[in-house]
Formats: sequence, C-alpha cells, structure tokens
Amino acid sequence: MSVLEIVLRAAAALAALLLLPLLVGQTEHKVMAHMQGRLGPMYAGAYHGWAQLVADGVKFVQKEDIVPAAADKRVFKLAPGVALVPYLLALAAIPIHPGFAIAEVPAGVIYVMAATSIGVLGTLMAGWASANKYALIGAMRSAAQLLSYELPMVLAVASVALAAGTLSLGGIVEAWTPIWLLWQLPGALVFLAAAVAELQRPPFDMPIADSEIVFGPYTEYTGLRFALFLLSEYAGIVVMSLLFATFYLGGWRGPLDDTLGWLWTLLKGFAIAIVMIWLRVSWPRLREDQLQRFAWLGLIPLALLQLALTAVGVVYLQ
Repeated sequence: MSVLEIVLRAAAALAALLLLPLLVGQTEHKVMAHMQGRLGPMYAGAYHGWAQLVADGVKFVQKEDIVPAAADKRVFKLAPGVALVPYLLALAAIPIHPGFAIAEVPAGVIYVMAATSIGVLGTLMAGWASANKYALIGAMRSAAQLLSYELPMVLAVASVALAAGTLSLGGIVEAWTPIWLLWQLPGALVFLAAAVAELQRPPFDMPIADSEIVFGPYTEYTGLRFALFLLSEYAGIVVMSLLFATFYLGGWRGPLDDTLGWLWTLLKGFAIAIVMIWLRVSWPRLREDQLQRFAWLGLIPLALLQLALTAVGVVYLQ
C-alpha cells in the first residue's frame, strides 16, 4: 500500500467520522421533534429546520471554554479526544462495500470490540479530572455499566463469529444468508440493548442522569470540549449501528445485487440509528439496580443460550 493510499484512507476515515455523526445528530433532532411535538428544531432554516445543526455548532463555538481551578488540567483537556478516537479506529475497520474497508483488519471482530470498549476511558478521565463529586459519580456509573454490558455484547458477537466460521467482518457478511437474523435473533436483541447501554443512551443513561447528578462526568465541560463529547456519542451510534448491520443484516448485501453495497450498508445502519433514537423518546430511565439486573439476569443468560444453540447448529450443519 502506497503512502498516498494510506493518506487517502485516513482522510476518508476522518471525513466519515465527522460527517456521519452529524447526520445522525440532525436525524435525532427531526425524529424527536416529530415524535414529541417539538417545534423548535423545525424553524432554524427555510425548509424543515435544515440549519438546526449549524445553529448548534455556532452556539458551542461561542461558549466560553472553562477549566475548573481544581481540575487536573491535562487530563481534563485530553478526555474528549480519548472518548472520540476509539470510534474512529473502529469505524475504519468496518467494511462498507465488497472488498473495501478503510483499514483491512483480518481479525476485525476482536479489533472493533476492543476499540469500542476503551471509549469509556474518556468518560472516566472526564469525571476524575473535573474535581466534581457529581462528575466522579457519573464516571463510576459509566465504568460499572461498561463492565456489565460488555460481557453480553461479546457473547452475542461470539455467536455470530461461530456461525460464520471467521473473525473477519467481511467474512461474516459473505457468510450471511436471509435466515441469518432469525437464527441469531436473540443475540441481535442482546447486542442492540448492550450497544445502547454502552453508549449511555436512554433508557440506560444513568451515568448522566441530569435529575440526580447534574450531567454526570460532563458537568464541568463547556464549549467545543462538550461538543466533542456529543460528537463521540453520535459517532458511537454510527459505529454500533454499522456493526449491527454487519453482524445481523448482511452489511452490503442487497436484495438484488451488491453493486450499491455501500448504500445498503449506510441505509441499514441509519435504520438501526433511528431505532436507538426511538428508544430515547419512548422509554423512561431505569434505576441503577434495574440496569444491573437486566444485564446479569437477562442479557447474559440469553446471550449464553444463543451461543450454545449456535454451537449445536454449527455442529449439526457440519
């Protein structure tokens, strides 16, 4: 691979990380506006509030960048980047077209699971460095939530890899068949629930819980640093949605052919993103004990059952 190709692939990954989360953020504004009767996001712009995202960006740029006097300034300033970069690394490895991914990773399943799991470090850094007890409580909740929901997610993905017989993301898409989602449906539900929980999205937004701990680990952040945390949240939605499409919906596989594979991948990913937005609008926040009980007594046994049934099915088919 030439130096020019490496530079172009890196630029493509960066552009995708900046563009796709913004599109998801704009979609969330519109979907929530329609579902909850919020008229505000419909007025910023001549047609259907197209400029709402621009208005939000201008607002964040204008806000003062404040660093608490007692904060660990280096860690405080570094945390937003640490929260965002893992999703850039994961997004680069997701194949969006037959034979094309920004970064070809042979064991892509292990790579993306590892990359997405370290994003919580940015949240922990933000909570610890803020010198704020509410921010620290939110960060500790984030760590506990990640430990609880990482296990069922990995078990669900292990079922997919076992069924496909490969750890390659492209190989999983190649092995996909129309009955795949039915076969892996329990694992798909586990993966979706665990993904929403890892992203700290409602109804699993206990680390933020503005009615209890202000805004959790992000309480002391303002301006562009706060905007970077929001961008990392939407980048996480993009990555998890595309991974769901890759694992369970056939990725670039279309109903006719794979000529427009990249389009099918994006359409499937945005459909899952809209489901995550719908969950935010429709479901109330869980209590901390409910959140933990749902993971350990609900998702993990279901994921183990899915893994066992997949193993039996693979042995029978062989």
